[in-house]
Amino acid sequence: MRILDLALKDLSQILRDRLSLLFLIVMPMAFTFFMGLAFSGAAKPDDPRLALGWANADGESRLSRQIYADLEASGGIRWVELAPADAEAAVRQGDVAGALVIPAGFAQAAFSAAPLPLTLIADPSSTTGQSLYQLVQAAAVRTLSAVEIARLDVAMLDAQNALADEEARAQEREAALEAALAGWTQADQQGAWVRVESAVAETDEGAPLGGNPFNQSSPGMIVQFAITGMIGAAGILVQERKTRAWQRLITTAMKPWQIVVGHWLAMVALVLGQTLLLILFGQLVLGVNYLREPLGVLLVAVTFSLWIASMGLFIGILARGEEQVILFGLIAMFLFTSLGGAWFPLEVTGKAFYTIGHFTPGAWAIDGLQNILVRGLGLASVWQPAAILLAYALGFFALAVWRFRAKEA
Repeated sequence: MRILDLALKDLSQILRDRLSLLFLIVMPMAFTFFMGLAFSGAAKPDDPRLALGWANADGESRLSRQIYADLEASGGIRWVELAPADAEAAVRQGDVAGALVIPAGFAQAAFSAAPLPLTLIADPSSTTGQSLYQLVQAAAVRTLSAVEIARLDVAMLDAQNALADEEARAQEREAALEAALAGWTQADQQGAWVRVESAVAETDEGAPLGGNPFNQSSPGMIVQFAITGMIGAAGILVQERKTRAWQRLITTAMKPWQIVVGHWLAMVALVLGQTLLLILFGQLVLGVNYLREPLGVLLVAVTFSLWIASMGLFIGILARGEEQVILFGLIAMFLFTSLGGAWFPLEVTGKAFYTIGHFTPGAWAIDGLQNILVRGLGLASVWQPAAILLAYALGFFALAVWRFRAKEA
């Protein structure tokens, strides 16, 4: 009971300070939100379509519009409007995968004896260039075959003297062209041997960060501000030694180990409460699906809180003054958050940084949560991170006890 009384005393002492509430609750929520906004671009999956430059010098002719529509309907490309003079430079600079140049007078020349060719600017040796060639070739064949049908129709009627003048020829050519193009469209709709159906998964596991940027910022800020909040709790131990309250406690019926455990339990309760509040904020406000695997999240939260509390206890016993508590706390925060992936996903770093980062407990805490949030895994995926966090907690607690006994001696 005395241990619980001491823990409650520490908690009430911390929570009475409004500034501590700012660092424990308000700032973590604000930083989680703004860091999530910073990652919003990374969470959007890249457009898988090939960027194809559209360099049209033929204006809004019927044939150029048809080729544009056919390529767009393929679903394999996205258009980038270009001036014909800039097409080659855009491909060389990598702004687009290729560029399709429609020459001036293309539609008019298509019905003549000397049609103008389309120009595709791309790397013919690359798979991207070959893919673009196949798409453009298919669209061009469809359109130009309709042109040939219209041309043959007019030539046949001319041979029969069925067309009175050039105006009649133009009208017949246009009607035949539209009929041929409509025939292609009807064939697409009625003659398909493959039916395509779409299905949407419950979660977009292939998207970066699971499709939600707060899947990165929420676990990251939980780790960062748990360490920051621990600084205030560790400072209580220093204050008790300076005011000799610690020495007076030792003269009571409480044993030294009970004093240590009482302070440690207060830190565990403080960090666990803060962590659960931030998890609730992420779930209800930011759409971070922690409740997808509640037992796994709780296991990580508990072992994570044990580690932070044990580290806070060690810092509180090690430090000689409030300045050292702040210094040691900030060093721990910057070390374990920067290397642990709280500010950016470790997956985007090199292999060496990724390996070094996983020597820190912060990386395992974030891994445990992101196994659920980003990778869509279950309870079994958090056992290893939780075990490693527990090992760190025991290690820091052992260091705290060793340092406490050294000071008492």
